Amino acid sequence: MTKMCIFATITNHNTMSEATLQGLLDYLYSTLTPDNMRWMAIHLMAHADADEGKVKPYTIEELHQMVAAGEQQFAEGKWQDSEEMFRELEEEFAAEYCG
Repeated sequence: MTKMCIFATITNHNTMSEATLQGLLDYLYSTLTPDNMRWMAIHLMAHADADEGKVKPYTIEELHQMVAAGEQQFAEGKWQDSEEMFRELEEEFAAEYCG
């Protein structure tokens, strides 16, 4: 089974996978009030509009360096794969909501 590091989505502002985004949305839906969601949406849109056009594509060398760094950090135990992260979240939610 392939392990996927989530470090890049946090530290390098790479595009998140659809599964990661869905997990984040599910978490936010279960924790935010409708007013909090509206506030967050307004601020996310403003931030996205301000950053639009500032995105610089990575070079092949930069991508290779990021992958190598991520694999090294994962091997050192600094990151967990998405399967482990979602398992922990499911256990946490089950304990909190299913008692």
